Amino acid sequence: MTHNWNENQPIYWQLCERTIERILEGSLDEADPLPSVRQVAAELQINPITVSKAYQLLVDEGIVEKRRGLGMFVKTGARKQLLLSEREKFRSQIWPDILARMQRLDIDPASLLEPLKKNATNK
Repeated sequence: MTHNWNENQPIYWQLCERTIERILEGSLDEADPLPSVRQVAAELQINPITVSKAYQLLVDEGIVEKRRGLGMFVKTGARKQLLLSEREKFRSQIWPDILARMQRLDIDPASLLEPLKKNATNK
């Protein structure tokens, strides 16, 4: 299996973000083991050192932990920690750009919520 990597960002960073997404969406739960470095490297056809670098970044962030002889595991509380940090990242880094673009395009924020309201009433 190959993956289309973004050439503007290091692969280890993209792999780290993919793991964070899996934790947030629930396909990786707390205390779940991460796939082995060799398994991920073979599956994605990348260097094992790249996978190790991504996993080490997750360890440094306190999201996963190394268990000697067993591998890497999602830490208890990781999802809650990630939700808090990702929400803050959205508020401080992503939302200001979205809001500025909406203002440039003269988009009313309420108009964006209308489809959501319609979907909620149709259920």
